[in-house]
Amino acid sequence: MRWLQLLTASLLPFTAIAAKKAPKDRYQDFRTKSLSSTPLKLDDASYSKLTQAPRDYAVVVLLTALETRFGCVLCREFQPEWELLAKSWTNGDKTGESRVFFGTLDFAEGRNTFQSLQLQTAPVILMFNPTTGANAKADAQPSRFDFTAGPQTAESIHAWVSRHLPEGPKPAVSRPINYFKIISVTTAILGLITLVTVTAPYMIPLLQNRNLWAALSLIAVLLFTSGHMFNHIRKVPYVSGDGKGGISYFAGGFSNQFGMETQIIAAIYGVLSFATISLALKVPRISDAKAQSFAVFLWSGVIFGMYSFLMSVFRMKNGGYPFFLPPF
Repeated sequence: MRWLQLLTASLLPFTAIAAKKAPKDRYQDFRTKSLSSTPLKLDDASYSKLTQAPRDYAVVVLLTALETRFGCVLCREFQPEWELLAKSWTNGDKTGESRVFFGTLDFAEGRNTFQSLQLQTAPVILMFNPTTGANAKADAQPSRFDFTAGPQTAESIHAWVSRHLPEGPKPAVSRPINYFKIISVTTAILGLITLVTVTAPYMIPLLQNRNLWAALSLIAVLLFTSGHMFNHIRKVPYVSGDGKGGISYFAGGFSNQFGMETQIIAAIYGVLSFATISLALKVPRISDAKAQSFAVFLWSGVIFGMYSFLMSVFRMKNGGYPFFLPPF
């Protein structure tokens, strides 16, 4: 046994040298793999080897579950952004000056790792800082990014990774040119220009029609003065029961109203407006004196009746209101 102890003691210096070279050898090994395929496709063994200490490089690992049977929609949505970030960083750092690796560990190949980390959700990003060298950090625990805010872009994760790295090169995200989007936007613009050019002779006279704008303005005024926006804000009911088996169309009080009440009030305002406009513009143009007199009495009666009904509605809203007009 004496000779075995001597042999072991003689091999200790070589073992120590090999241990010291291990981080460098691992870095060169994974560096070669990342140049040909990034992000690195990891399993339990390669993940453990890549992240084990000591290491003089940083590692950013995405733990995900891409298979359809796991039902992780967020994982599949984020995967293209993750691959874009990894490829942009690796291509922008040809010399490896940043000493950062990007890897992907899918649940199908890393069940033991997920269990050891006690992960219940995915995706999750872990960042391991160097444990040796000039950029080493005393805290060996990895930084963790959870997708609590929903889907992330490559730029947002790039900013998060950059915050955890020391001063040095941080290659920016380089998105490929989206030719489909450029063609789609160009086609849409050309189509819009063609449509405007073809329809301009017909649309310009219509848009310059004063009666059209007057009608649209009147409709808008009637909608907003009758309480249309109040209904949308308060989510009021359309009608309500009166407690006697019937239907109540008007809500009591100035701070309450029903949907149908708004429509009735808008119709009253519309009839009053139309009658007033007819008296002011149409009736004076009638050449026949008898027809003109009949029109005056007709529209005046309409205005009187509508105002009478409007005052009765006002009394429903406020029971103490003392004024009224017949027949209501």
